[in-house]
Amino acid sequence: MKLAAWYRKNLGLEVSPRGQVATWDWRSPRNRRRVGSTLWAAIGNREREWGPGSPSAQVNYRVDDLDRLLSQLRRAGIRVDGQIEESSYGRFGWGYDPEGNRFELWEPPRRYRSPEKHTPME
Repeated sequence: MKLAAWYRKNLGLEVSPRGQVATWDWRSPRNRRRVGSTLWAAIGNREREWGPGSPSAQVNYRVDDLDRLLSQLRRAGIRVDGQIEESSYGRFGWGYDPEGNRFELWEPPRRYRSPEKHTPME
């Protein structure tokens, strides 16, 4: 639960009352009436038996203002990469959670931005 709280505090993820899970509902592009959901869970290395080997994944979070969020993370003492990558797909930056998991922050080009009001994470 500590890891999920870290993501809630530093990246603005809205997690469940139990504190581990966030969900996002979406509609199928082929059938707009069909609703699915994506589930995100923060389970720390000490909270779960992972089996042989170590888990490896990098999650990409879509953000509204990459520079602002990276600045906030640095001020909070969070390790972030100094490099920002810019391409036709947008701008990318990276940071590390308390367990050393690398995460990617993606600021899409203006044409892909959501028009809705949202937190720093779209």
